[in-house]
Amino acid sequence: MVEVSTSILSVKEGEESKTFFGLEVAKTDYFHIDVMDGKFVEKDTYQKMLNNASYIKRISNLPLDVHLMVKDVKATIDDFLAVEPNIITFHLEACKSKEEVYEIINYIKENNCKVGIAVKPNTNIEEVYEFLPYIHMCLVMTVEPGKGGQTFLTDMLHKIQTLKNYIEEQSLELDIEVDGGINLKTAPEVKKAGANILVAGTAIVMANDFKVIIDELKS
Repeated sequence: MVEVSTSILSVKEGEESKTFFGLEVAKTDYFHIDVMDGKFVEKDTYQKMLNNASYIKRISNLPLDVHLMVKDVKATIDDFLAVEPNIITFHLEACKSKEEVYEIINYIKENNCKVGIAVKPNTNIEEVYEFLPYIHMCLVMTVEPGKGGQTFLTDMLHKIQTLKNYIEEQSLELDIEVDGGINLKTAPEVKKAGANILVAGTAIVMANDFKVIIDELKS
């Protein structure tokens, strides 16, 4: 079963309440919270995402899927634990050593939260293999993180497939989430390659009917 995590990055100011309620009614599976610090990536969405996540927590019971694109992972985790996320995903590239990766995995788990690790397009998928038995999800970026509305990088399909094959060979249980340029055109290929959670923002939020797009992405 494929799930949809709707990125709230492109939600228009002043339309948050209407959009969040609309997404819940349309049965998105998660709210995807894109946290950027202006250092690890160019864009800075930190305060906006903290405010939006806090607001969603007050009005909805849907799980929060928090994606950290930040340099200071630990401090950001501390800030976002307040909104009781279902899962926190951090970037492998933000860590200086394997020890740090394990420390962060354990820290998130100790705070009763699921753990995901994200990899940028230029990172070899093999670099994440040793951590897979300890996490709940691997997020494959199919655009360069930090900019909305980019075009899907088709060579990432092989990366998703390679990851899926490895997970099956090792009999591991974890989700493959894909983020970047996901729409009705790219979704079938991504699902075929092995992804079971699709992050879509612009494709859903800019649509006239959220439910039509979400149902189509899931089907």
